[in-house]
Amino acid sequence: MLVLDTALLAAAAILVYKKGALDLKGVVAAFFVGVITLELGGWIPFLALFVFLLTGTLATKFKYHEKARRKIAEGKRGVRSWGNVLGNGLVAALLIVLEYVTKKDVVWAATFASIATANADTLASELGKVYGRNPRLITNLHRRVEPGTNGGVTLQGELFALIGAAIIALISIPLFENRAGAFLSVLIGGVLGCNADSVIGATLEERGWFNNDMTNFSATAVGALMGALAFGALTGSL
Repeated sequence: MLVLDTALLAAAAILVYKKGALDLKGVVAAFFVGVITLELGGWIPFLALFVFLLTGTLATKFKYHEKARRKIAEGKRGVRSWGNVLGNGLVAALLIVLEYVTKKDVVWAATFASIATANADTLASELGKVYGRNPRLITNLHRRVEPGTNGGVTLQGELFALIGAAIIALISIPLFENRAGAFLSVLIGGVLGCNADSVIGATLEERGWFNNDMTNFSATAVGALMGALAFGALTGSL
């Protein structure tokens, strides 16, 4: 099984590289996250991460030239690297290892909530830059800021965040007996984690204490925690 999974991941990695979604270092990082996910977690969490990569890539490249002209584009020509991969996927990979050991549904909820956070944040950021109107600083909603400002949020961006989290929540539900509780937990964790990303961006990142990858890692950790707490509260499993 490991040989087959490795071969499939290698083929997927080559495709991702050729399509310009990740640079070479990003592909290597994604490959190792993929191996951990497939071997210890199975196809459902792997699908969630793959969908995040796909939707995130499409959102990043959507109207990229317009975003580049306005100097609010992510990465070089929309290509992301290893820091972005680990910032968005390392928490999920670590939680998959923990779930493999503990076999606890609450850990699955945390895992998918971390992925939902990454997907929600990417869609909110990349599509919010295009469609968002009158962005305001999340730490002071009365203060208007320029599009692309760390911590800037819009109503349109929040809607994209909700959609991004819901996509991952839907993928997660086959793993749970309490599917409604799982869906809501992952959705809540994803949306709260996305907004935590904005708060961290407006404070720690804006002051130069964090870079974007550290912000993403921290936000996915917060989303995972919120998803686990929500799952415990909704299902009585804590």
